[in-house]
Amino acid sequence: MGKILYLPIGRKTFDLETGEKERQNSSALLHDLTDELIEPERIITAPSALQKFLLDINIDEVAVTIYQSVTFADGQFIRMLLDHSSAPVIVWSIREPSVGERLRLNSLTGGNSTCHVLKSDRHPYTFVFGNSEDAQVQRNIKQQLNIRTLIDRIKNFNIGVLGDHQPGFYFSGTDEKQLKDQFGIDVIRMDLQEAFAKSKQMPEEKWEKEISRAKEQVIGLNATDETVKRFAQFSAFVREEIHRRNISALSIRCWPEFFNELGAAACSTLSQFTEDGVVSSCESDIHGALTMFILQELSGGEAPYLGDMVHVNEASNSVVLWHCGAGAYSLAHPEQGAQPGVHPNRGLGFTMEFGLKPGIVTIFRVGYTTGGYRLLVMRGKALDTPQRFNGTSVEVELETNVTETLYGLMEEGFEPHYGMVYEDVVSDLMELGKQLQLPVSVYTLD
Repeated sequence: MGKILYLPIGRKTFDLETGEKERQNSSALLHDLTDELIEPERIITAPSALQKFLLDINIDEVAVTIYQSVTFADGQFIRMLLDHSSAPVIVWSIREPSVGERLRLNSLTGGNSTCHVLKSDRHPYTFVFGNSEDAQVQRNIKQQLNIRTLIDRIKNFNIGVLGDHQPGFYFSGTDEKQLKDQFGIDVIRMDLQEAFAKSKQMPEEKWEKEISRAKEQVIGLNATDETVKRFAQFSAFVREEIHRRNISALSIRCWPEFFNELGAAACSTLSQFTEDGVVSSCESDIHGALTMFILQELSGGEAPYLGDMVHVNEASNSVVLWHCGAGAYSLAHPEQGAQPGVHPNRGLGFTMEFGLKPGIVTIFRVGYTTGGYRLLVMRGKALDTPQRFNGTSVEVELETNVTETLYGLMEEGFEPHYGMVYEDVVSDLMELGKQLQLPVSVYTLD
C-alpha cells in the first residue's frame, strides 16, 4: 500500500485549542496503525494553506486520505483535495466535547458536508464517527486501511490460467477487460498441453522436492506411485512458472486432459499450492481463484476451500460443500488427517480424501452477471460430522434458514463454486464491497 494522507481540517471560528488536542490524539492513533503517514503539523484552517500543503507533498504516493473535520469546514477543502488526488477518502468526524453550552467543534456537520460533496462527485469514500480513544473508531479505521491494502494488492495481482474452462462451465470464465477495469487483475494464460510436455522433462532433483513437501502432511503417501510422480513433475513446472511470471493464484482446467493425457488427477497440485499460499481453483474458475485469494488475505493467511453446494439437510439447517479431491492439507479433520485417494469419478490419483475440520466459517463468492460484479457473504459453523462424500467435503450449519437461503441463492443465480475460510470475515467482506462499490448479498443474522 502507498502512503496515507491525514488531513485535519478546521476553521478559526471554532474551538481550535480543543481541536488541536483531538488532532494530536488522532495523529498518535494513525502512527500506531501505519508507518507511512503524511500529515501537517497543525490543523489546516484555510483553503490557501491546504493548497500549499498539497503542492509540497508527493500526492501521487497517496493511497488513501483520512480527512478529519476537526471542526466544521465548508466544501471548499474537500473540493480542493479532489482537484489534486483521486485516492479514496475516509471522512472522520469527532464527538462534540460538551453539550449544554457553545457548539465548540461542529465536526459532525463538517463530515456531513464533506460526504455530500464526495457522494455528488461519485468519489469513493467511507465515514467514521467518534474519537481516537473509541474502540469502534480504532477498529473501523484499521479495517478500512486493511481493506485498502487488500484492494491495492489485488491491483497488482496475476492469475495464472492453465487451460480454458470446460464446455458449458460459463461461470468459470471471465471478461478479461472487465476484470481488469473492476479489480486491476491481469490474466496470464498458459497452454495446458505445453505444461504437460515440459513437466515430464523436469529433472528429478526438482520434482522430488514436491513429493517431499506432500509427505510432510499427507498421511501414507506412496512416493513410488506413478500418479504421485506425475503430480510432482507438473507441480514443479508450475512452481517455476509462478516465480517467473509473478503469479499470485492459479486456475486450472482439471478434466478430462489430466486423466486422459497426463495420467493423473490435478487435485493434489491444487491442494499443495493452496496449502503453500498460492490459492488454486479447479475447472479454470477464474473468479473462484480471486474468491479464494480474498479469503486468504482477510483471514491472515488461512487456507481457503472452494466447493460445490451438493446437499441440503433441513434437520440440521445445513448444507454440504464438496469437491472431487482438492483441499489444502491443513483443512482436514485432525482425527482423520489429509489422506491420499483417487478421483471418485475417474479412479485415478492422487487426490485428497478427507472430511474438513469443524469451526466457524465464512462462505464467500466474487460473482458476475451481465449487470456487473457482485459479492456473496454467508456465515456458518462447520460441523463435526463424518465425511459426507468421497473426495473432500464439509457440512456447514448456516445462520439463516437453509431453505430460504437455498432459494435465495438460486433466485440470485450465484455461481456453483463457493469459497470458504475458517474465520469470521463477514464484516471485512461487507466493507470490501462498500469500498469497491459493489452490491453485496448477505446471509447472516447480523
